[in-house]
Amino acid sequence: MQIAMTGEVYIDSSALRQLYAHDTRSAAMAKWRFRHPGALILTRFTRAELVNSMASAVFRGDITEAAFSTFQQVFARDLQADDLRLMDVPWRAVMDLTAELSEQHTTRIGTRALDVLHVASAMELGARQFLTYDIRQAKLAVACGLKMIQP
Repeated sequence: MQIAMTGEVYIDSSALRQLYAHDTRSAAMAKWRFRHPGALILTRFTRAELVNSMASAVFRGDITEAAFSTFQQVFARDLQADDLRLMDVPWRAVMDLTAELSEQHTTRIGTRALDVLHVASAMELGARQFLTYDIRQAKLAVACGLKMIQP
């Protein structure tokens, strides 16, 4: 199911979080994003991971409830403005591809199942570029022919 346009970037939650939480890579990510204003594609799984990550940050005391509320508003605005494009994936095909990629690459790269799921999702969506800060996930993306982006 190839539904993404050529050149679109799939973003995983490790990179997406940098746009909403002030972490060590946030400045570099913001600069990259300013230079690359097109829609970033993500799945509902990525959205769920990001929301959970930000909610967990409240639980740990890393951010306030007010900061979480601001994140929710800005994230919703970014989806509405098509800065982020929420894409549905054919989950059965993604899960089958996840298993295939795991068989082919995990013994060498050591990827976790959820990291493989992101790469399989990007491939099913027809993304050409993959944006992540996860080292093993990045290795897998490159092994699968995706162009790696890591601002």
